[in-house]
Amino acid sequence: MKDFRLYAITGENFHPDRELLEVMEEAIHGGADIIQLRDKTSGREELLRKARALRDLTRRYGVTFIVNDHVDVAMEVDADGIHLGQGDLSLLEARRIVGDKIIGISTHALEEALLAEEQGADYIGVGPVYRTATKADVVDPVGVSYVREVAQHIKIPFVAIGGIKLSNVDEVIEAGATRICAVSEIVGSSDVKGTCEAFLSKLDKQG
Repeated sequence: MKDFRLYAITGENFHPDRELLEVMEEAIHGGADIIQLRDKTSGREELLRKARALRDLTRRYGVTFIVNDHVDVAMEVDADGIHLGQGDLSLLEARRIVGDKIIGISTHALEEALLAEEQGADYIGVGPVYRTATKADVVDPVGVSYVREVAQHIKIPFVAIGGIKLSNVDEVIEAGATRICAVSEIVGSSDVKGTCEAFLSKLDKQG
């Protein structure tokens, strides 16, 4: 997969007065190089509509497009990959379905990270670093200590996620993160492009 630094996930509840595509296009203009469709509530037809629109948008800009959970939707719209949680389809089963598409796995402990690496994940999510309310089934925060552990022990790309804001991202970067994911801080911002640029500026300083 292409390397990346800033991973933006959809969260339409954080911008009720703005269109999904408008917000995600602004994120891309600000430097987001992976876009993930995460939608836990829409029916399949609505999911497909959003996925097709985001697939078109990301293709236009040469940005990687990932679908959360819904492997069938990812395959139907020819997304670049899928992202799975610990309770979802197993990585090995997913690999049989998606072939050489990107597979990302959420991890909350070093054992999970090591297993994902061993089973062939293309990247892992590391978190939630801080407390977050972006989804209902979120686990307890793992803190920057887990980011530090992964930076020391894991060779595949990892992205720090969960409650990350411009006000606390320096601490995450100092722990060893070189890739950052944010949801509400990006899509809920009144200046989506500027927020993305500010995250990348902080990554640049530590680079």
